[in-house]
Amino acid sequence: MSGFFIFLGIIVLIVLFVIGIYNRIVGLSQRTEQAFADVDVQLKQRHDLIPNLVETVKGYASHEKETLDAVISARSAAQAADGPAAQGAAEGVLGAALGKLFALAEAYPDLKANTNFLELQRELSDVENKIAAARRFFNNAVQEFNTAIQQVPGNLVAPLGNFTIKEYFEVPEGSRDQIEAAPEVKF
Repeated sequence: MSGFFIFLGIIVLIVLFVIGIYNRIVGLSQRTEQAFADVDVQLKQRHDLIPNLVETVKGYASHEKETLDAVISARSAAQAADGPAAQGAAEGVLGAALGKLFALAEAYPDLKANTNFLELQRELSDVENKIAAARRFFNNAVQEFNTAIQQVPGNLVAPLGNFTIKEYFEVPEGSRDQIEAAPEVKF
C-alpha cells in the first residue's frame, strides 16, 4: 500500500512540475504580446506625426512630390504590415523615406527654420527613441520565450499549448542599407 502512495506522490509532483513549466511559458508568451503592443503604440504615434510633417514640408517644397509621395506610401505600407517581421521591414522603408524628407530641410532654409517643422522633427525623434526602446524590450521578451520553449523541459511542455517560436522585430539586412545610406538631395 505504501508503494502506491509513493507512486501517486511522484505522479502528483510530475503533474505539478508540468503545470509550473506550462504556466511559465504562458507568462512569457503574454509578456511578448504586451511588449509588441507597446511597440505598436509607439509606431502608431510615429504614423500619426508623419502626415503633419508632410503637410509642413509641402508648404515649402511642394515640387518635391516624389519624396512626399514616397513617405506617404511607406507610411501606408507600414500601417498595413502584419506581424513583427513584416512591420520591421515596412518600418525600415519608412525610416529611409523619412531620412530623405529630412534631407529636404537642408535644401530649404525657410523650412529648416520653421518652428512647426522643428517641433514635429523633435517629436518624431522622441518617438523614434521610444520605438527603439520598446523594440529592444520586445526582442528580449521574444528571446526569453523562444529559449523557454526550446530548452528541456519546456520543449516537452510547449506542444501542449501549441507554443511556437515567435519572430523578432528587426529591420532586414536589405532595408538596413537603405536607412544607413545618405539621402540624395536634388536641386
